[in-house]
Amino acid sequence: MKRTTLYVIFGAALIAVVVGGLVWRARQTAQPEEETRSAVVERGTMLVVISSSGSVEPQARVDLTFDLPGRVAEAPVEVGDAVEAGDVLARLDTTDLEFAVQQAEISLQAAQLRLERLQEPPDEADVEIARAAVSDAAAAYAAAKSNLTLTEHSVSVGDTVRATAHTRDETYRTYQDMVARLGESNRWTGMAHSAYLDALGAYNRAVENSEFQLTSAKNEVTRAYHALQQAQDNLDKLLEGVDEADIKAAQLDVDAAELSLEKARTDLEKATLLAPFDGVVAAVNVTADEMAPTGLSAVTLLDTSGFRITVGVDEMDVGRLTKGQTVEVTLDALPDTVITGSVDKIAPAATFEGGVVYYDVTIGLAATDAPIRADMTANATIVVEELADVLTIPTWVVRVDRTTGQTYVNRRVGDTVERVDVDLGIRYEGIAQVLSGLSEGDVAIWVQESSFGFGGQ
Repeated sequence: MKRTTLYVIFGAALIAVVVGGLVWRARQTAQPEEETRSAVVERGTMLVVISSSGSVEPQARVDLTFDLPGRVAEAPVEVGDAVEAGDVLARLDTTDLEFAVQQAEISLQAAQLRLERLQEPPDEADVEIARAAVSDAAAAYAAAKSNLTLTEHSVSVGDTVRATAHTRDETYRTYQDMVARLGESNRWTGMAHSAYLDALGAYNRAVENSEFQLTSAKNEVTRAYHALQQAQDNLDKLLEGVDEADIKAAQLDVDAAELSLEKARTDLEKATLLAPFDGVVAAVNVTADEMAPTGLSAVTLLDTSGFRITVGVDEMDVGRLTKGQTVEVTLDALPDTVITGSVDKIAPAATFEGGVVYYDVTIGLAATDAPIRADMTANATIVVEELADVLTIPTWVVRVDRTTGQTYVNRRVGDTVERVDVDLGIRYEGIAQVLSGLSEGDVAIWVQESSFGFGGQ
């Protein structure tokens, strides 16, 4: 087929479409009585709302963890169990921890006894004993000094040394005479030499014994003197009382023992997870006779006595919110249920996400019999204002000019239908506020206009 023929066919089809559109338009204008859907502009009340979504949160959610490693002795709860505050949720084996507490208690008692002994006044019996010890030590010291004097001037010690010295000298002279007369190799000379050596040994032993007795006597004097000093110091301490530094040191020992006992008891308490409030068990991650994970949740508990949701509100809208405003909440899981709520808290600082600025708003839900569960998806409609005595119209009759973007409606005037440009305000639940263009009692109709956009639309 030639291209010219194609152009002719396309032109004919285009003319047919245009003519058909004009005929349909004329029929729509000439026969308004055939329209069945219409709406009357009315005066009434409208709600100004802000909508957002979030998830249902329980009144409280807590993940309970074991801070200490250990083997689980019992885990008496299961998911879904209702518990009361103070109920045991899980417990570790506490044998070693209980022993540590007992040891800490004993250490504290010992430290306290030492402190009490230091703080008590000296007993008279102890003082008398200390005085007797000083007297005995003084007597022993005097005896030691006397013994030293006797030893230094002992006649027996001196006579023995002098006698052995004389024998040594005599045997030596005899030996020398024998050597001079008979020579060193003579038998009698050898006997004289042996006698001399025996006398020399006796002399040396006498000297050593004398020196030993003198040294022992001196050492005994020194020992007796130190014993006397120690006894006197002990008596002085009893009479003067305990030094303040000793009392402070003993008090520090008591304080340290108390801290050790407190830590031992705290560790023992940490071995048992108790319910901090009435609630429902949401998760149990421990098993009896197995090692408990440290730093990870062992049991998760929910307080289901109340629920709330947290939604993000755009920064352009958050200024219209105040605490206590009414909220209507629906749940995806319960689409036919509407739950009443109220604004409980508005975050003082914004959250930034993907370039969007919003504020977290916490909404408390009123008590309800609906089977609400944590983490359900919730949709919140916050009523921020109620507009009274405003013109309203259903949104389904409103059209938008695809060329100019102007909103308009088709208004019935007598037997004809005319286009009327309108300005709309708030829209909520299929109703729009009419700011201008229509009056109360006007009838707007739905006109099925050409999908090709003819008729000036």
